[in-house]
Amino acid sequence: MLTFWVAAGVLTAVAAGLILMRARGAAAPEAAADPAPVLYRRQLAEIDELADRGLIGEAERKSAHAEAARRLLAAADAPKAAWDAGGAGRGAVLLAAVAAPALGLGLYLAFGAPGYPDQPYAQRLAGWRASRLETLSAPEIAAVLRQVTQERPNDAEGMRLLALAEGASDNPAAAVRALRRAVALAPERTDLLRLLGEGLVYQAGGEVEAEAQDVFRQVLAREPGDPAARFYLAQAKVAEGRQAEGAAELKALLADLPADDERRPALLAAIARAEGRAPAPPSQGGQMDVIRGMVEGLAAKLEANPDDPEGWVRLVRSYSVLGETARRDAALKTARARYADRPEIVKQLEDAARAAPMR
Repeated sequence: MLTFWVAAGVLTAVAAGLILMRARGAAAPEAAADPAPVLYRRQLAEIDELADRGLIGEAERKSAHAEAARRLLAAADAPKAAWDAGGAGRGAVLLAAVAAPALGLGLYLAFGAPGYPDQPYAQRLAGWRASRLETLSAPEIAAVLRQVTQERPNDAEGMRLLALAEGASDNPAAAVRALRRAVALAPERTDLLRLLGEGLVYQAGGEVEAEAQDVFRQVLAREPGDPAARFYLAQAKVAEGRQAEGAAELKALLADLPADDERRPALLAAIARAEGRAPAPPSQGGQMDVIRGMVEGLAAKLEANPDDPEGWVRLVRSYSVLGETARRDAALKTARARYADRPEIVKQLEDAARAAPMR
């Protein structure tokens, strides 16, 4: 490294010296030829050529000749100002050229690590692969996974993990490429298709463009109630100017989410924007009113159409989260009796009844 800095300083000084020598030569009196006569003689020749081709008349040629001649005489009579490079200026430039690398070398010796060995990328990558995952940054994890997926190019799960690492490294284009490969390797996996749609939205800066919409429609064709696909397709309608339709779909999605779903605040804000309102600031009382309204709507829906095991599980969980133990127990008793011959549903109901209340 010291050799590098010495060589850099010498080369910088030599380059500065060559530049100043050329500048001095250009400033010499014999080198300072006046270009004005050549310029005006060329102008006169062009005037004659235009006249010979019939593009200007004889009177115009004479007038142009006279004007060019006047300019030539004025340029010839003008005093010549000789350019001086200035000896003091040359010394300052040479001094700066030598001082810059010397200063850089001094700073490197003071704050750098001249004795530290080189770390080629391959060596660093091998070190990352041997390290514990929690000690690595997102770009380092992505680098490791790029190598792993090159070794196992047909591993769809590896491509999914690579996409997540690329996204965490703020590299959405690479994340989308990995997800496309993952979907191609495992086209039956809806979770990969959903991730691809979300990656396309991320890459587009939050816009749900045509390709992302097509991906989310494929997700809905496989899983008709998928919340992510419904949300983004509704957002696309709002962006296209179909605010009322988009807001209605967002409200329908809100009604289907459990009362304790962490996506509800973002969904409420999206509904407000779709309706042209400013999203309400978080308010415990306001949130509780909205949640209770949704739970009441779900209870009414089950009363009209009780053959909905998932709905009963959501209702029991919602009452438990709200701390309404009496209504939770009543809903649990009704649902247990209805699905007594389906132990897997009874187990889900009992788990929902144990949900911790909101604080």
